[in-house]
Amino acid sequence: MDLPLSLRMAKSVESRYRPGMMLWHYEHGLVLYASLRSAEVHGDASVYPWVYSMYDKLIGQDGSIATYREGEYNLDQINAGKTLFALADKSGEERFSLAADRLHHQLLNHPRCKCGVFWHKEIYPWQIWLDGLYMEGPFSAEYYLRHNDIVGIEDIVEQLKTTYKLLRDPETGLLYHAYDESRGMKWSNDETGCSPHFWSRAMGWYLMAVLDVLDYLPENHPKRDELIAIAIELSNAVARVQDESGMWWQVTDEGSRSGNYLETSGSSMFAYSFFKGVRKGYLEASFIEKAEKALNGIKEKYLREDENGNLHLGGICSVAGLGGNPYRDGSFRYYISESIRVDDFKGVGPFILACVEEEIRK
Repeated sequence: MDLPLSLRMAKSVESRYRPGMMLWHYEHGLVLYASLRSAEVHGDASVYPWVYSMYDKLIGQDGSIATYREGEYNLDQINAGKTLFALADKSGEERFSLAADRLHHQLLNHPRCKCGVFWHKEIYPWQIWLDGLYMEGPFSAEYYLRHNDIVGIEDIVEQLKTTYKLLRDPETGLLYHAYDESRGMKWSNDETGCSPHFWSRAMGWYLMAVLDVLDYLPENHPKRDELIAIAIELSNAVARVQDESGMWWQVTDEGSRSGNYLETSGSSMFAYSFFKGVRKGYLEASFIEKAEKALNGIKEKYLREDENGNLHLGGICSVAGLGGNPYRDGSFRYYISESIRVDDFKGVGPFILACVEEEIRK
């Protein structure tokens, strides 16, 4: 029997990504988390041993994590921790829970803006990036739920709400990539503090964060409806700028402007969010058609099979950030200048997750 597409992609990753190759990095954790999710949905027992073997070499018996350093205060370092919960449950090994405790300890001491939201990294003081809400939010939500910490869950909700308020463009409803509370960065608007453009993957990270955090929010939580309202509003705003191909552009609202391109990771994230939003009852059923159109557009434009039957996914922006050295100014020219890659985990992971959501419906 033919494998579902999500499992085919996961096994294609496995064929070229073997034990010893994993770094403690958000994109590595993302593709392994997505692969395990596909295996769980489809009852495939062969994926877990591979995922276990990748983490096995990084996690010490005391919960120490190779290549991880708490003192960096880097939210990106938290995302790979989401799979620790499944590893702890299935293996019964305490080291995975201890590793999750270490990541949580970072967040207890992580610097925050005056508005209460975490700095993206210590090297980016007073800055909120949409990416960061996904990097730590779902991990923290599950951690707090497992520890029955209502105060902690409340903090996550407030950070999501505050970020939405600060970065939302009132005209389009879209979210800018980042916010500088200090207004010290050249890329930040003197009045709003926001960066100058909408980047699809950044919004994709944030929308996924809202939907995934809702999975761990008690049904009777007084602010649950507020997060659902954010998911609805942002989904509607994103849907308005979906290209006729089904995909979304790298710089979200600039369409076919010279240099702009249809980008895979953001499109996959939006497809995942639309599918999941409908499945959970947050979004109207009409979003299914938009999600299916997005996945079909990605498959047609960027999905390829090699001579060995393994799948490869193209059209993935390698990275995009702000500030740093060399300085990234957040301009349109900057966003289209970063390299475009094949099989980058930042695109493959969300694509697997989107496929899983589509497959759940069938």
